[in-house]
Amino acid sequence: MIATLFFVLLAAAVVGGYFLGRRKASDASGGDIRALHSLLNYHGWNVALATGLTGLGVLLVGSFASSFIGLPPAVVYAVAALAAAAGFVLSLKRIDRDFRARNAVESMVMGLLIVASSIAILTTVGIVMSMLLETGRFFSQYEWTEFFFGTTWSPNFRGNSDLGILPLLWGTLYISFIALAVAVPIGLFAAIYLSEYAGPRTRGVAKPLIEVLAGIPTIVYGLFALITVGPMLRDYFAQPLGLGDSSSSVMTAGLVMGIMLIPFVSSLSDDIINAVPQSMRDGSLGLGATPSETIRAVIIPAALPGIVGAILLAASRAIGETMIVVLGAGAAATLSLNPFEAMTTVTVKIVSQLTGDTDFASPETLVAFALGITLFVLTLGLNVLALYIVRKYREQYE
Repeated sequence: MIATLFFVLLAAAVVGGYFLGRRKASDASGGDIRALHSLLNYHGWNVALATGLTGLGVLLVGSFASSFIGLPPAVVYAVAALAAAAGFVLSLKRIDRDFRARNAVESMVMGLLIVASSIAILTTVGIVMSMLLETGRFFSQYEWTEFFFGTTWSPNFRGNSDLGILPLLWGTLYISFIALAVAVPIGLFAAIYLSEYAGPRTRGVAKPLIEVLAGIPTIVYGLFALITVGPMLRDYFAQPLGLGDSSSSVMTAGLVMGIMLIPFVSSLSDDIINAVPQSMRDGSLGLGATPSETIRAVIIPAALPGIVGAILLAASRAIGETMIVVLGAGAAATLSLNPFEAMTTVTVKIVSQLTGDTDFASPETLVAFALGITLFVLTLGLNVLALYIVRKYREQYE
């Protein structure tokens, strides 16, 4: 109740401050607003932002400090309300003919933008630090050589667990490879067709339909893999060829994940191909090259760094997928080349190790953080590689 009351009063103070600031500035101008240093809107926004940002800032700091000091919530809200009132009064009193309200507003907006940009950076640092701390606890209880080079994954919460990451990495890379083998050719060919061959009407219909795939929840893809793709691969390929009788397999998850990644590759590649100047196409065609030769010898080489970057970003997306693997590939941590055999990935085991009643002091639970930091480093490396390729080999045109 007190929280609702606080935010209602703060919103009312912000709105009221905007109009009161305009009114006081108008009165201070003596009827000639041209005598003011700043426009009326800036005076209103100065009071509104000073009130709102002061109240919210003190509330956030107070809520964080209360976890250490033990302040009651009512005290935190009361202090925040007093701070908002002080900001309201002080900003209103500063208004006169020569007050630089525009500069004050721009300074507050600049500070707000800096805070917003810092949140993403600090969040990343917080995630990494929290995972590193727990990973350090894990390696204090389990040998790092057995973790990184072990070939058996057999956790046992009663002790004597084998926590080798190699089977999980193999499953992750195997499924991701099949997914990229499906998504890259289809997505790239679709991008070439849409950008170079399709007419405006066809492109206007086909491109949104392809991008719809990116909006489908991954759990829906997982159900599609479990109910349709898995049984079909088992009945028509795995069993006739004697490769297995399970509907959960690497091929099932890889195919469905590849379908999910098609819009990532297609949309990014399409934008990159369209960025190649039309003059290069016209020059190639003017020299006698056919459209297909122009695409092969001019457009693709010019767009190749961006296309490679798109592929690597899709690969990092595939490595981090969970739901499709859970429902499509199973949970068996094995080292095998048979694509119709059930396997699992790093993300699936992170979920399984942290599900249920867990003891965060045991290596069987802490291993999830070691798996997470390994996956983070892997995906970070792919993203850095993609950025490096794009920046080093990209072509800039006027």
